[in-house]
Parts: sequence; structure tokens; C-alpha cells
Amino acid sequence: MSLVLLERRDAIAIIRLNRPEKLNALSQAMREDLSGAFKQFEKQSDLRAVILTGAGATAFSAGIDITELAAMDQNEAHAAVVLGQAVCNQIENFPLPVIAAVNGIAAGSGCELALACHLRIASTNAKFSLPETKLGALPASGVAQRLHREIGYERALEVMLTGEILSAEQGYQFGLINQVTDPADVFTAAESLATDISKLAPLAVRACLRAVTHGLDLPLQEGLALEAELFASLFATQDMREGTRAFLEKRPPVFKGT
Repeated sequence: MSLVLLERRDAIAIIRLNRPEKLNALSQAMREDLSGAFKQFEKQSDLRAVILTGAGATAFSAGIDITELAAMDQNEAHAAVVLGQAVCNQIENFPLPVIAAVNGIAAGSGCELALACHLRIASTNAKFSLPETKLGALPASGVAQRLHREIGYERALEVMLTGEILSAEQGYQFGLINQVTDPADVFTAAESLATDISKLAPLAVRACLRAVTHGLDLPLQEGLALEAELFASLFATQDMREGTRAFLEKRPPVFKGT
């Protein structure tokens, strides 16, 4: 059985973590397959968005496979966390929008996967937590760098130190979640959002992502310079000309990604 299921629906790619009997716990093999899936989709020039979700109705991902974790020595643990960080970085830096459809538990490394995605739709039964301190470990796939950007330093540190479980509604109130839906509607909502994005100018969408994800770590003036550079670069594209012409002609634009 494939650990990661891949699907294309028109311009949208769907990646499903596929260990529902283990609450989609992340084995090393699953992480490697997940990385391979994003590499594969990055090569597809007609792709416009990616949805990441979990198989089954109970969990997005319950985090790292504890059976594997318990058997690791120090060197193996270091290799595992480096892989986890690499996959999360790969998602965060993916050139197209990655939408997490969080259909249940998102714990530990599973929560970190969701945080690495650009947008998040959560079902009302979704639960977010970082319980590693209860196991004598540290959440280390990048959450210490990402969570405080989403919910602030104090809340992020409290969640990490206590292993507190956040409901979907709390996540929404904190700005962690874009939308909260009924469990039956979470994937549909993610697909609807991906479809809306897929109708926009793809090069402009890529530029927006780059401006935000790369600009986060830049001083203000360098971030502004990056925005200006990206803005100017779009004036060399046919899509920008098409978009402005369509606006003036009062018709829907036809974007081609060129």
C-alpha cells in the first residue's frame, strides 16, 4: 500500500498521507515519499495549487511514528529531524500555494506539516498540538521558527512547553487557520479555495508567494526591494498584459502562465 497517495484534478494536485490505521503517523519512508511527491509536482508546469490532507476521517497526521522514534539513537534522531525539517522547508518554499485540509488530529510533526503549508482549512474536529515535551523530546521540524509567526511568541511558547491541545476554533481565533468547516466539508472547502487560486494569473501567484515566504526573513528595506523586483518582472509577462487588457475590455482574462 502506498504511504502517500497522489491525484490530479485539472490544475490541482492532491497529496494524501495514507496510514489511516496509524492516524497517518509519519514514518521516515512516508516523509521520503512526501518529499518525492512535491518534487514530482514541482515539474508539472500546468499545476496551479496543491492540497495536502490525511486519508480517513480521524487524522491529518498524529506526528512522527513513535515506534520508530523509540528505537532511534542520537545520530538516527538527528538524521530524522533533518529530514523532517527538509520536507517542511520544501513545502513552505514550494512555488505554488499548498493548502492543508486538516481533517482531524494534527499533532507533533503532523502539526508542523500543516504549519509549513501556506493556507489551512480545518474541520471542526481538528486538534492541533505539540506534545513532544511529554515524551522527553522537542518539536523540531521548524515549529520553533514558524509557530510564533502565526500566533505570537508568548502563545507559541506556551503551546510548545505545555503540549496544550488547540481546537480548530482556537486556531482560527489565533490566526493559525484560514477557515473552519464541518468535517464533511473540509476537503471541498480546500478544493474550492485551490480552484479559485487556479483561475488567477499563475506567475503573479508565484510572485506573491515568493514575496511573502522570502520576505519574512529579510529586513524591511530588503523585503521592499524584493517586492519591487518581483512587481517589475511581471511587466515582462504576457499574463500581465492580458490581465490589464481584459480589465479595460470588461471581459474575463485568459491566463497562460507566460
